[in-house]
Amino acid sequence: MQVILREDLENLGKSGEVVTVKPGYGRNYLIPQGLAVTATKADVARVAHEKRVIAARNAKLQKDAQAEADRLNQVSVSIAVAVGEEDKMYGSVTAKDIAEAYREKGVAVDSKKLVLDEPIKTLGLSEVTAKLAHGVTATLKVWVVKKEA
Repeated sequence: MQVILREDLENLGKSGEVVTVKPGYGRNYLIPQGLAVTATKADVARVAHEKRVIAARNAKLQKDAQAEADRLNQVSVSIAVAVGEEDKMYGSVTAKDIAEAYREKGVAVDSKKLVLDEPIKTLGLSEVTAKLAHGVTATLKVWVVKKEA
């Protein structure tokens, strides 16, 4: 018996998949519990069409995210900070500061997508990873320089 799953079920499949189960399991458990519906030809065709539409949309989003990553990889920013004796920074550079510096260069970056284990507390070049959609990442180059007095 073929059924279309309405929910993710461990050891059986994910929501929206068409799976083959024993007739008793489908008729007596999956369908009455609302976990699956009987797979008619029309339903199977509809699910296949929805999967193709979702796959096409995900491919487009993946392509857009890769284009954004390429654009981000080409730009580097410089952030001027106040320093004390022996080039010791007052404060640190955070993801919000980096996002603002990129925004000033005309490149939109969401600070929530930037991966910083801890704020940058040293002068020089730092590479920051930005996690974009669909597993695409970009490496941002951030120069932290001394603010001229």
